[in-house]
Amino acid sequence: MYMAAGQSGGAARLGAPRYQQCISRAMAGSSPMEVPDEQSFSLDYFCVPDHYKDDLSHLMLPHGMIIDRIERIAVDLCRDYNLNYGSGERLHMLCVLKGGHQFFSDLSEALKHLTLRGCSAPPLTFDFIRVKSYAGTETTGDVQIESLGIDLREMKGRHLLLCEDIIDTGSTMLSLIPYLESFGPKSVKVATLLTKRTPKSKGFVADYVGFSIPDQFVVGYCLDYNEVFRDMAHICVMAEAGIKRHAVAGGDENKL
Repeated sequence: MYMAAGQSGGAARLGAPRYQQCISRAMAGSSPMEVPDEQSFSLDYFCVPDHYKDDLSHLMLPHGMIIDRIERIAVDLCRDYNLNYGSGERLHMLCVLKGGHQFFSDLSEALKHLTLRGCSAPPLTFDFIRVKSYAGTETTGDVQIESLGIDLREMKGRHLLLCEDIIDTGSTMLSLIPYLESFGPKSVKVATLLTKRTPKSKGFVADYVGFSIPDQFVVGYCLDYNEVFRDMAHICVMAEAGIKRHAVAGGDENKL
């Protein structure tokens, strides 16, 4: 689902009592946690690979905070799908590669943990798609969608959840969602770890959002810059020296 101003979403290592407390407090969807423009952690206080330190300005989101936020998104998803569609309705997750892979993996794991703790998470299935709209640090506006061998006609009648790493201008989702809706799913919603506060935004708001971040170029936690930094656990801000060092023709397909 998409709209012009909005709402969005976390939960996993929660027992049933705490889960029920979250349910009673929450409303449909959930707003992102806003990261202040000035938020900055020194790289020296965290485990960051030495070979990346000269490429980074500072750390924005520690890994532990990311995981806790995703756990809450999982709680919100369970609540919404059970209330709106009933406990037997299957949720089909579509992971947007490559950047969305880690978020998708941790979110699906959080949903499975809820089930193990007696909470009614929806049955899950999943597929992968690839969407390209980035070259280097800038969106190209040219959206390419690859279904990676799946027949999108099989999406008919399903509840789809797109799992994305970051929403930048929103152009890609504004193209991708109508394309998927043409195959007749029951619903299409979007979960993204990050949404960027940028003047270039086209007004797209995801249904479940982990963090609203400043208009800075971020890497780590599977977000890349020209295929580098995906293996870093935390989310960090690129330094100008790092951008220049790793600049290549073509490149970054993961910030949408």
